[in-house]
Amino acid sequence: MFFTYLRRELRRRRKAALVVASGLALGIALVIVVDSVSNGMGKAQDKVLQSLYGLGTDMTVTKAASASTGDAQRPRFQFDARGDDDGSEQSSDRVMVRGFTTLASSTVTEVAGQQGVSAAAGGLSLDVVKVSGQFTRGRFQQNGGAGAGGFQRGGGEQPQGEVQGGGADFGINQYTVYGTDVSRTGLGPLTSSEITSGRTFKATETDAEVAVADSAYAKEKKYKVGSAVTVKGTTYKVIGIATADSGDSAADLYIPLKQAQTLAGQKNKITTIYVKATDSQRIDSVKSAIQKNVPGTTVTTSADLAKTVSGSLSTASSLATRVGTWLSVAVLVAAFLVAGLLTSSAVSRRVREFGTLKALGWKSGRVTRQVVGEAVVNGLVGGALGIALGLAGAYAVTAVSPGLQAQLGTGTGGGGFGGGGPGGGPGRRTAQTLEVALTAPVSVTTVVLAVGLAVAGGLIAGAFGGWRASRLRPADALRRVE
Repeated sequence: MFFTYLRRELRRRRKAALVVASGLALGIALVIVVDSVSNGMGKAQDKVLQSLYGLGTDMTVTKAASASTGDAQRPRFQFDARGDDDGSEQSSDRVMVRGFTTLASSTVTEVAGQQGVSAAAGGLSLDVVKVSGQFTRGRFQQNGGAGAGGFQRGGGEQPQGEVQGGGADFGINQYTVYGTDVSRTGLGPLTSSEITSGRTFKATETDAEVAVADSAYAKEKKYKVGSAVTVKGTTYKVIGIATADSGDSAADLYIPLKQAQTLAGQKNKITTIYVKATDSQRIDSVKSAIQKNVPGTTVTTSADLAKTVSGSLSTASSLATRVGTWLSVAVLVAAFLVAGLLTSSAVSRRVREFGTLKALGWKSGRVTRQVVGEAVVNGLVGGALGIALGLAGAYAVTAVSPGLQAQLGTGTGGGGFGGGGPGGGPGRRTAQTLEVALTAPVSVTTVVLAVGLAVAGGLIAGAFGGWRASRLRPADALRRVE
C-alpha cells in the first residue's frame, strides 16, 4: 500500500516534485564541481612540487648556507695572454656546490634511522661554469656580480667582468649538475623526470663516467644517447635523456654521486637528503624527530614548499577552498530550506486528503511516513540530476583544461649560488613560473557525498512535511470541505 500510494502521488504531483528535485540538484551539482576542481588544483600543486622534490619524497634535509660563504665560493677566472699574436684556445671549468654548505654523507644513515622514516637518499647539487676562448695580452677578471657569479647559462653570453690590457673572444657555458645516489633511484629529483630516450642509471654504476641529460639541455647542446660530455676534464657518456614531467628539470646533467663529489672536491659530502616517510600522516612527527636528533639541519616538507607557490594556481586554489566551499554550503542550505518549505506547503494543500485518510483510520505516523517517503524519493531524484549536472560540469572543466601559472619562490633553508631551490636542494637559478593545466577529477568519495546530500535533503524536506502532516486532524478535512 505504501509504495502504491507513493507511486500514484509522485505521478500526480510531477511538477511539484520536479521543482523540489531541481533545487536540490543545483546545490549538489555545485558541490561536485567545487570539490572536483579543488581536487584538480591539489593535483596540479602536487605536480608542481614534484618538479622540485621528485616522486615519493615527503621532505628534504639540508644545512642552511652561511652568509659569509658567498664571496669565497663565487668563481673568479683569470686568463693571461701568451704573446701579442698568440691567440691560443684556453678554457677553464669551475665546479661549485649549490648552496655552499654541505652535509656529511653519513647523515643519510642518521636520517634513515629515525622512527617513521621509510627511506632516505643523499644528493650533491653543483653549478658548473666553463669559460673558453682566445685571449691576447691581458687578463680577464670576473667582477663577482650578483646571482650565478655574473654568468648565465648557454654559450655566447657575456659575463659581468672585463678584459684588462688586451682583447678576448670567448664564450661562457653555465649549467647545473646533480650527483644522484644510483643505488636509491626511487628518491630524489630525477624521479620527477621520465626517461624518454636511452636508460637511467644502474645500481652498479656508483662511480661510472656516465650521465643522464635533461631533454631541454640536450636539445640546446645537441646531445643524444651516446654523446660525450666533458666536465672539468672528465668525459661522460650520455646514457639517457630525461624529460621533466612539469616545468624545468632539477638539473641539466645527472651523474653518479661519487663522480659529482670528485668533480667538486667534496669527498663524502652531500647537499640534500631526500626522505620518504612510512606514513603520510606521520610527516610532522618525522620532521620533529629529525630536527631533534640530527642537529644543524633544516627539514622542509611538501607543506612548507606549498607555501612558496604563488600565482594564479595559488589564487584559484584559495578561491575554490574558501569562496567555493562557503558558496556550496550556502546554496545547499538554501536548497534544503526551499525543499522543506515547498514540501510543507504541499502538505497544507492536501489537508482534505490527509484528513480523510485519518478519518479512515490512518495513524499520524503512517501519514508522516508517507510524506517523508515522497520527500526522500524527490531527494534521490534531485541527487541523480545533481550528479549528472556535476559530472557534466567537471567534464567541461577537464575538457577546457584552463591554464594556471604557479610561481615558485626560492623557499627557505636554501639560497646560495644562483638562487638555490626550496630546501637548498638542486633548485632553480631564480624564482620561476610554471604552466599547469587544471583538471576536475571526480572521485568516488565525491559521488558518495552527493548521494548522502540527496538523502539528507529528502529527509530534511520530509521532516518539514511530516511535522505539518502530523498536526492534521480529521476535523481539518471537514472544515476544508465547508
